[in-house]
Amino acid sequence: MGSITEIIWNGGRDEAESLLAAIGPDDPGDFEASIVEQEGSVSLKIVIKSGSLGSARSTVDDILACLAAAESGMRAIG
Repeated sequence: MGSITEIIWNGGRDEAESLLAAIGPDDPGDFEASIVEQEGSVSLKIVIKSGSLGSARSTVDDILACLAAAESGMRAIG
């Protein structure tokens, strides 16, 4: 049995690209990420597929930590 978890962030394209770059090196085999444009808005969509809830939680925690650090950095220089 496995689980699928989605994280969706909405905002501007530049920010989405920076966030995507921040998570790119972090175990890319554990998730898929893409930038999606819909009706004038941009979303960063991250899909995590894992074999157990514990594994999913670990991956989500890692990704959220990377996203939070990147977002904090963007605010500091923006």
